[in-house]
Amino acid sequence: MKNGQVKIIAGAWHGRKLRFPLVPGLRPTPNRLRETLFNWLDPVLPNADCLDLFAGSGALGFEALSRGAKSVIFIEQSEQLVRYLKAQIKQLAVADKARVYHITFPFKAARVFNTVNPCFNVVFLDPPFHKNLIALACTWLVKENVLLPQSTIYTEMESSLAHLPHLPENWELSRHKKAGQVRCSLLTTGEGRSA
Repeated sequence: MKNGQVKIIAGAWHGRKLRFPLVPGLRPTPNRLRETLFNWLDPVLPNADCLDLFAGSGALGFEALSRGAKSVIFIEQSEQLVRYLKAQIKQLAVADKARVYHITFPFKAARVFNTVNPCFNVVFLDPPFHKNLIALACTWLVKENVLLPQSTIYTEMESSLAHLPHLPENWELSRHKKAGQVRCSLLTTGEGRSA
């Protein structure tokens, strides 16, 4: 199988290339869009506990770790990508900061994370396109009680969709950008909302 490649843009692993298996439907966030995203996240990323809910290549989660996130949980349903993510974590020597779970979304968070308490303040939602998973994922984050009171959620969806799905109560749109086939948004919750 052929491999794809993305480059970490900044931080401790600046310039490092991640080579991942090209599985059907995989669509890593382009470099320029990742740069925009992480500029947006700059104030909240240091020491953040992150959830990469549709991890894929791991580009978002590894970029977060490179830039100072305290921890990243990767969730992925492809066995090939799970093996790759585990190998990448070992290669980068961040087993104390990163874990990978081979799970199909949606799932019972408390069973997986061994907690009933909120544990994430940055979440990456970059699901496969054309499956209407953003609204489901946002509802799941609230229902499963995984978000800390002040949280930031990044979403990516196809640009052909006219707007974001209905957001949970006390969430608001903080940033927004359209680039080619992708529409990306930064959402904030509770007291973390921007004025």
